[in-house]
Amino acid sequence: MKTKTKTKTKAKAKTTPKAKAKVRGAAHRHAHASTKAHLSSAVRPQPLIAVSNVLGSSRWYARLLGAERLGEDTPDNVYDRVLSNGRLILQLHASDKEDHPNLAAAKSAPLGRGVLLWFELDDFDGAVKRARAMKAHVVEEPHVNPGPAHREMWLRDPDGYMVVITSPDGEARSS
Repeated sequence: MKTKTKTKTKAKAKTTPKAKAKVRGAAHRHAHASTKAHLSSAVRPQPLIAVSNVLGSSRWYARLLGAERLGEDTPDNVYDRVLSNGRLILQLHASDKEDHPNLAAAKSAPLGRGVLLWFELDDFDGAVKRARAMKAHVVEEPHVNPGPAHREMWLRDPDGYMVVITSPDGEARSS
């Protein structure tokens, strides 16, 4: 019984504020090391949006962003990809084709609701010119967002998605 009592006493001793701080510090160092290990592997977002006209929408995004389309890889215009410098930046899928869980009741929810697509571009001025040439629906004219110190322009795509194009962060910082 004395052994059990000593064990309990030792357990209590480990829960002192100093001991707790030591444990938290070790856990934090472990979590930080673990996070660093995870940061070494790349994560590449591959957003997919449901659209009413895959061909029209993929052309719209490619033109606005100065990017390229992979091209329709399905005979019934179901899916396309938009690439920039060989990297996938956006996938487009027909909203009324196939039986994907996210497309199941496509008629009950409006396209674009609750989604904002942000694209940072090195050539922001070029993208603004392309948006104007395309007669894109402008929601907010180009302006400086003081938080990230970049310029941004808000648009609506043909399906109602909010599209924000921006210059690189810090680009609009006053000298």
